[in-house]
Amino acid sequence: MTTHFITAEIDRQESPVKTHQAIEAELQKQGEPLRWAVTRVEEQRLHVEAVVTTSAPVARA
Repeated sequence: MTTHFITAEIDRQESPVKTHQAIEAELQKQGEPLRWAVTRVEEQRLHVEAVVTTSAPVARA
């Protein structure tokens, strides 16, 4: 398992629940989110920083 620090820009949705779902869906594209935070809001764009994990392939001898 490998951890990665990522950033993403997400469009703000019409409700907080849909915004949360959009953030989670975008982060899932990069791996399994451990934690995330909205770090900046610009008009209708949210800047998100997150730590995600991915499964690293195991090298076989």
